[in-house]
Amino acid sequence: MKVPVLNMAGEEVNSVDLPVSVFEVDINRGLMHQALVRQMANARLGTHKTKGRSEVSLTTAKAYRQKGTGNARHGSRRAPIFVGGGVAHGPQPRKYTKAMPRKMRRAALRSALSVKASAGDIVVLDELNFEVAKTKAMAALVDRVADGASTLLLLAERNELVDKSARNLPQVKALRASYLNVRDLLGYDKIVMPMSSLEQISSFLADDADEMVVEFEGSGEEE
Repeated sequence: MKVPVLNMAGEEVNSVDLPVSVFEVDINRGLMHQALVRQMANARLGTHKTKGRSEVSLTTAKAYRQKGTGNARHGSRRAPIFVGGGVAHGPQPRKYTKAMPRKMRRAALRSALSVKASAGDIVVLDELNFEVAKTKAMAALVDRVADGASTLLLLAERNELVDKSARNLPQVKALRASYLNVRDLLGYDKIVMPMSSLEQISSFLADDADEMVVEFEGSGEEE
């Protein structure tokens, strides 16, 4: 798939072929959903906590006498049915983390990138640099190259000027290409990346795809 390469003024200066093994794979929506659910689950802290009847601070005296009141017998105000009592079966600290093999995670990334590429939502720049950190300049760039849509900027390495320029724009996020994830890929309308980021993404995702092909062919020969 050939896409134009733009400069920061929004003018086409070249074109580039997106790797077929990364941007034109069969889309596996189930795998993308699994990767997204895993990422959201792993972001949970799991620090929720409620107090049971043995943990609340209330008197240990019997609420009222055992017989003759017409009420049900109770020995403690800490019971869950009373206001201020403990919580029955409440949430306790736990881990929500889910495991997913690396090859499946990267296959999900290739599917997400293929979805964006097929929709024409990937924009390639020759370079992405700012002389000073300026939000207005970043907003103007997004308007030129992404038509003002919500935009994910993928950077090959840390760029403090770009990060600061995008920080105050609610619809723009700057992210290192090495931190690429399904949640951000699917959460933004446009994916903008300089050539250096495209090369980095293509390198580690294409290599992983090649490994899968080699292993698959090898298992067929052994049979």
